[in-house]
Amino acid sequence: MKHGKKYVESAKLIESSKLYDPDEAVKLALQTAKTKFDETLEVSVRLGVDPRQADQQVRGAVVLPNGTGKKVRVLVFAKGDQAKAAEEAGADYVGAEELVAKIQGENWFEFDVVVATPNMMGVVGRLGRVLGPKGLMPNPKSGTVTMDVAKAIAEIKAGKVEYRLDKSAIIHCPIGKKSFTAEQLTENFTTLMGAINRAKPAAAKGIYLRSVVLSSTMGPGIKVNPLKF
Repeated sequence: MKHGKKYVESAKLIESSKLYDPDEAVKLALQTAKTKFDETLEVSVRLGVDPRQADQQVRGAVVLPNGTGKKVRVLVFAKGDQAKAAEEAGADYVGAEELVAKIQGENWFEFDVVVATPNMMGVVGRLGRVLGPKGLMPNPKSGTVTMDVAKAIAEIKAGKVEYRLDKSAIIHCPIGKKSFTAEQLTENFTTLMGAINRAKPAAAKGIYLRSVVLSSTMGPGIKVNPLKF
């Protein structure tokens, strides 16, 4: 694979065989984020679990102390008092069956997170085939199926991120932007890794954190020492 000049220059700053401490890795990731736009810093964590087994799934959500640096658009499926509470809490879109029709009929996806009250899940379930593959289906484990919609919206707007194991036993999750300070990113990084550690399934055997890699949107991967977490 051929890489651009900036990527090649950035790669020279990294020792490929070295496992960096988290704070070192963050500073290096900021150095290697050379594009003009505000790149996202993302963590990829490979876990020692079998994603094919139901009792070894790893999924949850955590509020990053310094946010994600991204403006998140929240859609809420609710009626009555919950719909009013969602609007007052700053939800971008609130509705019920009419939003289902809009998504199905217009292929409308102008939102980043979906929250629903439990009594609306029968309605939201009709969208399983379109929301599921995009990772947008509300889920009690991530706190997006709840009667307390105001709290859910506040947490999401404050920097709540969802982490979820993929078919390769890897979790990909953002921890902030290039415009953040190294201290803010390190704090977010540590908070995320703490949440993933606490989510370790009882059925998981052997080494849980197999590898941790940090990178910016256009930069090379930086290996982080899993033992530091």
